[in-house]
Amino acid sequence: MSETTAPLTSVTSASSARGRRAHLALRALQVLLALFYGIASALPKLIAHPSAVESFDKIGWGGAGMYTIGALELAGAVALLIPVLQSVAAMALSALMVGAFIVQLTVFDGQYAATPLILMVPLALIAWARRGHNADLLRLIRRRA
Repeated sequence: MSETTAPLTSVTSASSARGRRAHLALRALQVLLALFYGIASALPKLIAHPSAVESFDKIGWGGAGMYTIGALELAGAVALLIPVLQSVAAMALSALMVGAFIVQLTVFDGQYAATPLILMVPLALIAWARRGHNADLLRLIRRRA
């Protein structure tokens, strides 16, 4: 090996290792968010936990709204784990968080309004980092049509 290729090889392997670590960290973040949305957020709504029922009654959406939001959160949690859907899932969950932020401000006087905003940051990161899968999803949809 010549002196000119040795540093290039070490730089390439170092950036490759960084890329693998970044990929694993992003995947771990996706799993954590999927667990949060599936267990901590969707489950109480889908089992009609009294705190969820009370919140949705205060909003005025009742049981139908509660089950709908719970189902959307659960679907988003599952989709975060499916490679071809992960970017779209992150965007959809971000949109849901915009709605949650508005509800927190208008109905609950801003109590816990920061939570949806905080959750939107990692969701935006996932949507951007996994955006390459959107073309794959579009090809799948076109093939089925």
